[in-house]
Amino acid sequence: MREEQAMTARPSTVMEGSFPASSSSREIADDGWSDVLAAFENGGGELPDQWQALFQPLLNVSARPLMVGQLGQSLDGRIATVTGHSKYINGDSCLAHLHRLRAVCDAVVVGVGTALYDRPRLTVRRVAGRNPARIVIDPRGRLHDWSSLCTGDARCILITGPDARPEVPDNVEVFRLSLAGEGFDPEAIRALLAEQGFRRVLIEGGGATISRFLTNGSLDRLHLLIAPIIIGAGPTGLQLPPIETIDEAVRPRTTIHRLGEEVLIDCDFSGCRPIGGSA
Repeated sequence: MREEQAMTARPSTVMEGSFPASSSSREIADDGWSDVLAAFENGGGELPDQWQALFQPLLNVSARPLMVGQLGQSLDGRIATVTGHSKYINGDSCLAHLHRLRAVCDAVVVGVGTALYDRPRLTVRRVAGRNPARIVIDPRGRLHDWSSLCTGDARCILITGPDARPEVPDNVEVFRLSLAGEGFDPEAIRALLAEQGFRRVLIEGGGATISRFLTNGSLDRLHLLIAPIIIGAGPTGLQLPPIETIDEAVRPRTTIHRLGEEVLIDCDFSGCRPIGGSA
């Protein structure tokens, strides 16, 4: 695992206004969201004012896929209790934001641990929008039950190791990558997804998978969703290699938004140096 000094420039932090609230039902007030979907479908355009700060940076992408992470956590940085219970740390507004991210991304990625224990559907339900392709990173072929993922007509993809013998339904596409330690080089995953035509990719979880992409310098942005609760004990969201001095800390440019009673911190990692890792 390679370690390099992280970018030391001070981030710029801006407080933004509130965003449209959501209910737990599938249909919510539009508030210009249909215009956002149209812009992403057409590959460009000016977004409505209330959506520009968070979604305009995701609209214009380069030749390689834009990798966006999202992580919901408590005030003390926990993503679950000691028993693994995590539904739901965040409230309706943050859950709606997660579904908006799914709606504007071509694919959503989770690690095998999330697929095994959370059994996510990875579909768009709380807002309007199409379902993204669903991708599981599973180096050893541990996931056997795909019933929660293989719904609808969106692609289902397994990324596994060269010697794995996964049990998958016929509609799951299997791609093999060489292992880098216990996982895969995140940039090899990015290159594979680029070959499949994906331009925007949401790294949804879990915390270990997001941390590996961030550690490797393969995460372009992170939407950190903070709920006003304190859990006290349990797994933390971001787990990076230890550093010796504060000067080595990763310092992304950040913008702060209010979503109901919760806070979203949009972290921009462009210009930050990687510190090594595998997914």
